[in-house]
Amino acid sequence: MNPIKLAFTYLRIGVLNEMQYRINFFIQLLQSFISVATGLIGLSLVFGQVTTLAGWSRPELLAVMGVHLLMGGVIRSIIQPNMERLMDDVRNGTLDFALTKPADAQTLVSVREFRFWQLVDVIVGMVVIGIAFVQLKGTLGILQLLGFLAALIMGGVMLYCVWLMVTSISFWVIRVHEISNLFEGLYAAGRWPVGIYPDWLRTGLTFLVPVAFAVTVPAEALTNRLSGTSLLFALGMTLLFVILSRGLWRLGLSNYSGASS
Repeated sequence: MNPIKLAFTYLRIGVLNEMQYRINFFIQLLQSFISVATGLIGLSLVFGQVTTLAGWSRPELLAVMGVHLLMGGVIRSIIQPNMERLMDDVRNGTLDFALTKPADAQTLVSVREFRFWQLVDVIVGMVVIGIAFVQLKGTLGILQLLGFLAALIMGGVMLYCVWLMVTSISFWVIRVHEISNLFEGLYAAGRWPVGIYPDWLRTGLTFLVPVAFAVTVPAEALTNRLSGTSLLFALGMTLLFVILSRGLWRLGLSNYSGASS
């Protein structure tokens, strides 16, 4: 089965299911505005004391916040719900239903769930990015736009791969929800550029939970900070995470005994 067609089929089903609970739209909209308001208060407190933070101006940090919101919406609408369902399927022995389908199992378990209203964060994030760009008084060239989109896609892929690797641990360890909660906490640190953190935390946010690639690097592309070398390094890291996550997933499947055990 064509993976793109499969993804769009589940996307349509997810949208139809979510449309039954339209109150969730207003709840998510409120949560998004609270998140933006909290971020703006934080920026005001910081720039009430200094003019720049680790070389980042206020509009540039606003761009970081926008990218953080956008990627958070992607995580909560697509990545997180599918990984949580996968954890439950492994724990309950119901993953067999996905494994017996005529499609790649990893693709199938990655697209079964879709939280449509969580895309509100994506839209709000794009608005915040637009406001930041206007404040920067810059011009968005084609190469800059392509670099930004490429960085966003690679960052999203890396976050998905990390989630999949964490979830794949459930093939050996029953309780992995605590690990996923730790992931969410580390992602929250991406609201600020990783360069402001100590070396040990910056390393973790770059190579263990790639918040640097998912949030800071796209923001650097928007603010003319991103070099071609950094973009190539991000591509290399993306390929590495894809290979590692695929390998751990296949290893986990070989350890899965299913409902027959």
